[in-house]
Amino acid sequence: QVRMVESGGGLVQAGGSLRLSCAASGTDLRINAMGWYRQAPGKQREMVAGITAGGDTNYADSVKGRFTIFRDVSKNTVYLQMHSLKPEDTANYYCNATVETLRFWGQGTQVTVSS
Repeated sequence: QVRMVESGGGLVQAGGSLRLSCAASGTDLRINAMGWYRQAPGKQREMVAGITAGGDTNYADSVKGRFTIFRDVSKNTVYLQMHSLKPEDTANYYCNATVETLRFWGQGTQVTVSS
């Protein structure tokens, strides 16, 4: 079982920055894609950013140019650097990792952006 542990959420004013981290543990298998999703109250979970094992990235249109996803393969850790945060970025952020054909999720970390 792969364990995903997120950290770095918190309360920030609009225009501020935060960096989320997520470390995967419990497997010796190669971790393929990793990514971040978010879910705001009353809304569906949505993809924020993803990164492949080779470093290719993709982003939701709403965060392009403001968020950057990157990973440290040696540490099985994925990061989400968030700049120019907006109140609409407020959500619980979840990381995930794909190992073979299985996807594992973290417990989430709350990001709150005040106006």
